Amino acid sequence: MRAYECLYLVRPDIEDEAYTALVEKFNGVITSGGGEIESVDEWGKRRLAYEVRDYRDGKYILVQFSSNHEVSHEMERLMRISDDVLRFMVTRREEEK
Repeated sequence: MRAYECLYLVRPDIEDEAYTALVEKFNGVITSGGGEIESVDEWGKRRLAYEVRDYRDGKYILVQFSSNHEVSHEMERLMRISDDVLRFMVTRREEEK
């Protein structure tokens, strides 16, 4: 298993229930694929440097997890088709020695 981190940006006007469901959905993708979530850090609403889809603010979520590469590809696929996710980035972390 490899160590990954995923930072994604969610619409600021999303309802609280939909926001919680979205975060749980992406966390569920990791766990159902055999991965382990190390931490979920919700940064909250922040001002963007430039407008993204006519939004000036966004809610940031950082997830650190370990999984195989199929899980990270599935996360990217689901985030790409989600209307609530404005931007995302999944990166592989360096393994500690």
